[in-house]
Amino acid sequence: MTVSDPIADMLTRIRNAIMARHDSVLIPASKVKLAITRVLKAEGFIGDYEVVKGKSHRVIRIHLRYDENNQAVIFGLERVSRPGLRVYTGRKEIPRVYGGLGIAIVSTPKGVMTGHQAWREGIGGEFICRVW
Repeated sequence: MTVSDPIADMLTRIRNAIMARHDSVLIPASKVKLAITRVLKAEGFIGDYEVVKGKSHRVIRIHLRYDENNQAVIFGLERVSRPGLRVYTGRKEIPRVYGGLGIAIVSTPKGVMTGHQAWREGIGGEFICRVW
C-alpha cells in the first residue's frame, strides 16, 4: 500500500495505538521514521524501539510508555510540515511547544533533532511535527 505522507501515517499509528492502550505498535521502517523514533526515545516519550525484519520489509516496533496511572506519556502528536505545504523555520523562529513541556522535531542539515537542539546549534530546517 502506497502512502502519500508516511510520517503522518507513523504519527497516526502511534496516536491510534495509544488510544487503544496497546503496548507496542509496528510501523514500516525508513531512515526518517527511524530518526524521529530516536528523538522520541531520547526525549522519553516512548519506552524503546527495535527494527524487526517483517515478511517483505523492515518494520519498527515502538514500545509505548504509560505512567503509574496508566496514562500515556504522549498526550498529542501533530504533523506540521506536509507534502502539500512544507514548513521551514529558521533558528530564531523555532517554536516552543506548550511552553517547553513538549518538543518540536526539526529536520536539519545535521540530521533530525529537537527544536531546542537545533536552536542551540544555530540551525533551522523543516519543522516536521510537534509532540507533547
